[in-house]
Amino acid sequence: MTFNYKSSLLYIACFSLSLTSCKDVDKTATEKTTSTIQIETPEGMVWVPRKTFLQGAKADDPYAMEREKPAHKVTVDGFFIDITEVTNKQFKAFTDATGYITIAEQPIDWEEMKATLPPGTPKPHDSILRPGSLTFNKNVNAIANMQNYGQWWTWQTGANWKQPQGPDSSIEGQDDFPVVHVAYEDALAYCEWANRRLPTEAEWEAAALGENDNTIFTWGNNADVLNEKANTWQGVFPTVNKPIDGFKYIAPVKSYEPNSIGLYDMAGNVWEMTSDFFNVNYYKSLDPKKTQVNPQGASKAYNPNNPYIQERIIKSGSFLCNASYCASFRISAKMAVSTDSGSDHTGFRTVATTDMLQ
Repeated sequence: MTFNYKSSLLYIACFSLSLTSCKDVDKTATEKTTSTIQIETPEGMVWVPRKTFLQGAKADDPYAMEREKPAHKVTVDGFFIDITEVTNKQFKAFTDATGYITIAEQPIDWEEMKATLPPGTPKPHDSILRPGSLTFNKNVNAIANMQNYGQWWTWQTGANWKQPQGPDSSIEGQDDFPVVHVAYEDALAYCEWANRRLPTEAEWEAAALGENDNTIFTWGNNADVLNEKANTWQGVFPTVNKPIDGFKYIAPVKSYEPNSIGLYDMAGNVWEMTSDFFNVNYYKSLDPKKTQVNPQGASKAYNPNNPYIQERIIKSGSFLCNASYCASFRISAKMAVSTDSGSDHTGFRTVATTDMLQ
C-alpha cells in the first residue's frame, strides 16, 4: 500500500538513549545524543512530541474509577497518530486490496468460543451461533439493574462493518464515519497492511492531552462544555436519548472541534482500541518512585468480571457514555474489550514511529 504525503517535511529530533540497565524498561536515560532526520508527515496524521506526564486518574476527577489509580509518571517518545478514527472509506480500501474478512463476517467456531467461557457453559442454539456482532438496543424502556448490560445490548445476526445495524442496513453515504464492528484482530490486520500499529494506552493519553499536562478532558477541566466538545449520551442512559450535541448515535469524524494538537474525537463517538492488556491491578503494581518509559502495559489480562477472556484496553468513551453511568469521555477512563469481539460503538485509530517510516 502507498500513502500520500504532505509536501512539507517534519524535522524531528531523534534521541539515541543509553540506558543504565537493559533489564528494567522503567529506567530513565542517562545520556542523550541528538541527530536530525527528515520524516515526511503521513497524510491524515499529526506528530505527538516526546512527553512526560501523569497517567491515570487526576486528583480532582470526581468520576475516577479504581482501575485508573494511582496516577503515575510516564514518558513516551514522539510518534505520529491519525487525526481521526479509521473511517469506513479507509477500511474499505484495506478489504478491497486484501480480500480480508472480519471476524463478525466469519462463521463462529464453538470450540474456540468455549475456551473463553466458564467450564460447563452449554452450547447455544445453532440459530445463535451465526456471524454477527453486538448492537445497542435503541428500544429500551426500563432498566431493572444497571449492572446487567444485556438489557441494552443485542447480538445482531448479520451485523458487521458493512451492515452496522444488521442485514437491512448499510454504510452507503457514510465514508467519513468511523468503521465499527471490528475486533482487535481485525485492527491488527489493518495495521499490518498500512504499516501502522495500535497505540499503547500511555501513547493514547499523551495524544489526548495534547499541549495540556494534567487535565481531565482533552480540552481542559471544564465539564460544562462537554456537549460542544464530544458526541456522548444526553438524557437518562439507556432509556432517554436527547441529541443536544447534534447526534443521537454515531457521528461522522471531525464533527466536533479537535484538541490542541489537531486530533478529533479523542472523547466520545466510538471507543478506540489500544495494544495494552486490560488488567485492573496494573497501576497498583508499579513502583511510584519510577517514571515508566514507553510503558507497554500489563504482561497479561486480568478482569475479575471476565476471568476467562483475553481483553484489551479501549479508550475515549463513545456516543453511549453519560455522566450518570460510565463518564468515560475522560482521558484516564478505560474499559475492556475481548480480542474477538466488535460492536457498533468501537473502532480504532493507528500510530506510527519514525523507525516504522524510515
